[in-house]
Amino acid sequence: MSKFFAIISRMKYINRWGLMRNTINENISEHSLETAFIAHLLAVLRNKRHGGDVDAERCALLAMYHDVSEIITGDLPTPVKYYNKTIKDAYSVVEKNAENQLLSYLPDDIRDVYSDLIGHKDSDKELWTLIKAADKISALIKCTEELSMGNKDFEKAYNSTLESIKALGVPEADEFLDEFMPAYSLTLDEQA
Repeated sequence: MSKFFAIISRMKYINRWGLMRNTINENISEHSLETAFIAHLLAVLRNKRHGGDVDAERCALLAMYHDVSEIITGDLPTPVKYYNKTIKDAYSVVEKNAENQLLSYLPDDIRDVYSDLIGHKDSDKELWTLIKAADKISALIKCTEELSMGNKDFEKAYNSTLESIKALGVPEADEFLDEFMPAYSLTLDEQA
């Protein structure tokens, strides 16, 4: 009996933004899918507009699994996770242990396929740069949605997330901000 996918399905129970008052809760399953959509687009933009040659489908797949360790660790808020190097390094060890635990739930004959998708952020550096940008864009979308519902608790998070996206220096992320992000402030009627 393999527990892997039963445990993966628990992503929907892990809420994000634990330190913030949310008008709508967001879980890591929703976030991971949105990040995958955006990462795929960023890879497509890299290939179509910037002469890249990256695997857009692999980028989306890696993004789908980018937060699976949080099933075990929970979603540690960004201000805590990156408070200082000691905490960041310690959390990296906890995260790696959680990834290894998840992989141990797979049958031996397919474990290598999933170990190539979970963790290993040192390989596929170009794809992980796009995934990191997509992850931050997903956070910016959440902030935008909360602000549009009058939740001013997300103002500072919006500004710092926007700054962190721009600081990445990923042209595809900048293009997303210019071309796609404005539509997130529209109502459904305005989007139609």
